[in-house]
Amino acid sequence: MPMITFIDAAGTSRTVEAQIGQTVMEAAIRNGVPGIDAECGGACACATCHVYVDEGWQGAAGEPSSMEEDMLDFASDVKPNSRLSCQIKITAALDGLVVHTPAQQG
Repeated sequence: MPMITFIDAAGTSRTVEAQIGQTVMEAAIRNGVPGIDAECGGACACATCHVYVDEGWQGAAGEPSSMEEDMLDFASDVKPNSRLSCQIKITAALDGLVVHTPAQQG
């Protein structure tokens, strides 16, 4: 199974197993990762699963869709590597993915 590392704003990291086909948000929720609230349940209708994709993983994680970009307008402290974790599907190519959770969601 692919492994994903979440690093919070304080620098604390947590690595979890993810299943191929689920989203980064689903892996976070299933493993109780703090900082991923996912209030809309993964419908790309809020920004409470906002993450920063580590620089080395941006290409593999892909670009946000126009709908995702619109929702990121509601996130705090958006950066060029911002993504909604509900929109990043886990593939074998994402084994080792590193994402950072912002200090504040929404």
